[in-house]
Amino acid sequence: MRTARTVAALYDIHGNVDALRAVLDQPDVATADLIVIGGDLVPGPFAGDAIALIRALGDRAVLVSGNGERELAAREGEESGYVADRLSAEDRHWLRAWPQTVTIDIEGLGPTCFCHATPRRDDEIITSLTPDEVMSHVMDDVGERVVVCGHVHVQFDRTVDARRIVNAGSVGLAYEGRPGAFWALLGPDVVHRCTDYDAAAVAERCRQMRYPLDELPDWLISPPDPAEVTRHFESVRAGQPTDT
Repeated sequence: MRTARTVAALYDIHGNVDALRAVLDQPDVATADLIVIGGDLVPGPFAGDAIALIRALGDRAVLVSGNGERELAAREGEESGYVADRLSAEDRHWLRAWPQTVTIDIEGLGPTCFCHATPRRDDEIITSLTPDEVMSHVMDDVGERVVVCGHVHVQFDRTVDARRIVNAGSVGLAYEGRPGAFWALLGPDVVHRCTDYDAAAVAERCRQMRYPLDELPDWLISPPDPAEVTRHFESVRAGQPTDT
């Protein structure tokens, strides 16, 4: 198990290299012992450039696979196929090798589990509204007292049965009601952060390149309301099985 005084948790980058670069330039990220890339670095419009930035971090980058990496490997959907065709074989192999969970012993927090959606599945939905009894069941087999996740692109921080569950937010495609790159700094506590970047310029580049996710430019400029998104995801969650 790796140890660290501070960890920057960067989730759901989705190939938004401008947002990623803005976060990596933050002093607290530049000086963090480790930078966790919590899944869904891809797919996204500038995935190759985003991959190059993360690979340049070397051992400081701790990699956790998301459903985006899995779907890209399987080339599921138009977006994943579009991105996969533009990545090198070496990059695709690198993405496929990421683990589903990683534990880091962080000063002030102790052993902390990093996963994409939940520790048991990369596409399982949990939100700030998920009932305590459901959350307890999802975390049944987790030994760590702190769990950091992403997937729903909305930050939250809640405690259930003495376990702290943190959503770090999304760097590249946040659903927070305003443009920005959302992430979390851990150690000795948890602090949610937002970094500004030129979302309008990224949106225009996406339009010019005819990226296959037509809604992406509008989502970047005018992100949906987090309360509405959370209610939507919670309704979807209610229709999913809670067992693997």
